Amino acid sequence: MKVCIVGAGAIGGFIGTRLARAGEAQVSALARGATLQALRTQGWRLRQGGELLQAPATASDDPAALGVQELVVVALKGQALPELAPRLAPLFGRDTLVLPAMNGVPWWFGRGVAALGDAPLQSVDPGGVVGRAIPFAQVLGCVVHASTATSEPGLVEHRMGQGLIVGEASGGLSERVQRVVALLQNAGFDATASANIRQDIWYKLWGNLTVNPVTAITGATTDRVLDDPLVRAFCTAAMREAAAIGERLGCAIAQSPDDRHAITRKLGAFRSSMLQDVQAGRAIELDAIVGVVHEIATRLGVASPNIDALLGLTRLFGRVHGLYPDSPAAPATA
Repeated sequence: MKVCIVGAGAIGGFIGTRLARAGEAQVSALARGATLQALRTQGWRLRQGGELLQAPATASDDPAALGVQELVVVALKGQALPELAPRLAPLFGRDTLVLPAMNGVPWWFGRGVAALGDAPLQSVDPGGVVGRAIPFAQVLGCVVHASTATSEPGLVEHRMGQGLIVGEASGGLSERVQRVVALLQNAGFDATASANIRQDIWYKLWGNLTVNPVTAITGATTDRVLDDPLVRAFCTAAMREAAAIGERLGCAIAQSPDDRHAITRKLGAFRSSMLQDVQAGRAIELDAIVGVVHEIATRLGVASPNIDALLGLTRLFGRVHGLYPDSPAAPATA
């Protein structure tokens, strides 16, 4: 299978290295800057379990140079996709599958959900630019359960987890989902097929919705967040709001917030991806994790005062520190 990784950062490099080493796919990368240079000179690199895994890499900053792919894995930060999506056309053929391995709610999430209407979710797809560039019929949903980081351009550090859940964006199981799952399993991932990938996406978001921004604005690891009774109570209240929103979307959450807190607490002094971005001076991925939930709640007419407060505080923190735009293309308003 001919596979292109779009965005060879922490998750993209993780998936790309494992696929390249497995040998069942011809793996290339669409990258830029120092990451592109590192891939060209040192290939794919992944450090896990004290071992450095490497494989030769084909990389370019020009989609046309890579050509039509069978599978395109999009592993970008959500805020980077609207600008890049229209440039990805040379990678797509009639049968190309697109697998977004991204945090939060993806651009296609509202498609076919009657309660949300036909308009694109502006927080993650301003003006519908992504939806026009990437055909919905060719999209497979994906949820990543793994913690990785880049210690330098092109070098990924694996910390924990290797779960990938794959499913049709429109729901149900299919042969093409099984084919992608088999490819990922052969590369060593704990890959599974899902008949309701929206549910899986919302469940992961439900857990990340509070932990990511609260750790980002406080600088605290997740154990300290959950050990503070007032902060924990605030997170619980926001999670209850998110669960009510999910139920309206057909994505009911069976767990209680306390059940999820217990799982998160077992991770110990864990740094969320948003906290890692703040500490590295990178733009925070706020819209796909919190802003879009606020937007969905507004469309549904569901009150979400705690989520609104969380969005406002984190947005202000991001703007003060230059990590979130002062005038985003499609701001989520409180």
